[in-house]
Amino acid sequence: MKHVMLDIETLADTNNAVIVTIGAVKFNIETGEIGSQFYRNIDIDSCLDAGFEVNGGTIKWWMTNNEEARKEMAMPGGHISRVLHDFGVFLKDEDYHIWANGLRFDTAIVENAYRRLKLKVPWDHRKEMDVRTLVSFAPEIKKEVVKNRTNVRHNAIDDCLTQIEYCTKTYNKLKI
Repeated sequence: MKHVMLDIETLADTNNAVIVTIGAVKFNIETGEIGSQFYRNIDIDSCLDAGFEVNGGTIKWWMTNNEEARKEMAMPGGHISRVLHDFGVFLKDEDYHIWANGLRFDTAIVENAYRRLKLKVPWDHRKEMDVRTLVSFAPEIKKEVVKNRTNVRHNAIDDCLTQIEYCTKTYNKLKI
């Protein structure tokens, strides 16, 4: 499995956002086979102490979001530097394509967090892949998958699994 889907939940929409959860799932883009998963809550205070940002618009958005996702985000979390270290271990020794739903959000925010904390970014920026670009070639596939979705929206792992499903289906449609 040479692909990893990354999803985060944050308290801002900037590259310097407080990250409250990070999820990643290793997968096979051709078969949709799921490999190991990484999921951690992050201590908000550890992010604020390191200078990460919160913005009111994102807080308002979370206040109107589904209750199950909000409860999950409120669970105790690890220190941001520890979680990023552990995520690096999860990715260690492989040459993964890192997928995210928009390259200017998930990957950019996580990369910024690594740099701010003076940690090595654990992936090659040339291997970043954009879910939105792939989906744009067959948007009907995403619409169908999302319409039938039964897992928790805005839970980082559940979002990864949903994105893997429609990316795999789109990839295979385009491959033919």
